[in-house]
Amino acid sequence: MTKIALHWKILIALVLAVPMGLFFGSNGIVDLTGVFRFLGTIFLNALKLIVVPLIVAAIITGISNIQSGKGFARLGMKTILYYMTTSLIAILTGLLLVNIFQPGIIDGLPAKESLALAPLSADQIQEISGRDRNEIYNIFLRMVPPNIFKAASEGQMLGLIVFSLIFGFFIRELTDRYREVQLLFWNGIYDIMLSLTNLVMRIAPIGVFGLVSLTVSETGFDSIIPLLKFAAIVLCALLIHLFVSTSLLLLAIGRINPYLYMRVMMKALLTAFSTSSSSATLPETIEGVSLAGVSKEVSSFVLPLGATINMDGTALYECVAAMFIAQAYGLDISFGMQVLIVIISLLTSIGVAGIPSASLVAIVIILRAIGLPDAAIGLILVVDRPLDMCRTAINVWSDSCGAAIIAATEGERLLQSKEE
Repeated sequence: MTKIALHWKILIALVLAVPMGLFFGSNGIVDLTGVFRFLGTIFLNALKLIVVPLIVAAIITGISNIQSGKGFARLGMKTILYYMTTSLIAILTGLLLVNIFQPGIIDGLPAKESLALAPLSADQIQEISGRDRNEIYNIFLRMVPPNIFKAASEGQMLGLIVFSLIFGFFIRELTDRYREVQLLFWNGIYDIMLSLTNLVMRIAPIGVFGLVSLTVSETGFDSIIPLLKFAAIVLCALLIHLFVSTSLLLLAIGRINPYLYMRVMMKALLTAFSTSSSSATLPETIEGVSLAGVSKEVSSFVLPLGATINMDGTALYECVAAMFIAQAYGLDISFGMQVLIVIISLLTSIGVAGIPSASLVAIVIILRAIGLPDAAIGLILVVDRPLDMCRTAINVWSDSCGAAIIAATEGERLLQSKEE
């Protein structure tokens, strides 16, 4: 019997959720809003459950698995510099568009009524407003929390992320005996967390059904306009990153024709779009860059690392989603708070696993950092799946561009340069 793919299950859940919300809401034939809320809450709780161990294990394994040696050190520095640069460019592209077009504002007013967002208490508003003052100063303080376990339990993930990066780096400095033990331990934890995340994603259709049904039962079709604006801005930002930012880097640094390179990588991009998984697409990505002339030495180092820590599309999406939710609540996000969102989007994109919808975990972290309720993530689930497919393709494209650019800087001849 043929198994139904996860994305089809989620799409089916979305289709069923609309009539269920309309006919079985508080004003419907039978009031099932309690059932919808229960299903949605279970899914959100499962997401929050895996946040800390998934992010910590992903970051530590990603950094500690970088091999030592002069050749690998040079490749490693180039690779990480490229990944951080392109992720930052992607985030700033999304941030610019979301500030200009403001999808969370409808007819000059916050969309919280249309989206049926639970109102914030006076204490919550005061706490969020208090974070606006000296926020850049506070960002650095959060990077070094006095108690790492307390910070994790309170959702202050910035310090935990920085700690994980440093911890992973110093694992590499251990003697062979102790390094092997640490690598085995953390890789084992990471594999377990991947399995748990996959388990949570299996119940995603149920969670999406509950959350979307609840939203439709409370708002009807009023939520469609702001969500479509949000999705359009994400797609525009992703296309700019695809056809402008990374393509210019390919042309300027790699001396590679972006159009020819995209033709070579088309199979990998279509696989990424259909599976929503950077990890599952890795064999196709390796095959594509090899056809372009990238050596095995470069591709075997750059691409597996990229599938783990380079998530341009995901980082862009996280930033736009957090800003959209804040706008919908009517919050005036200061420059300092936007800097915080950019930094956390950049750092969490390193630790987001290459599996479907894992960026939802990272968005929870950002919402906590700026003081918004975790449950607000439920409103973007309506459009998350198709956007997940698009941003995964961008993730893979950026990985492949990195391999080509780094290969070119190593003196390898690619595509049209091989014909000269």
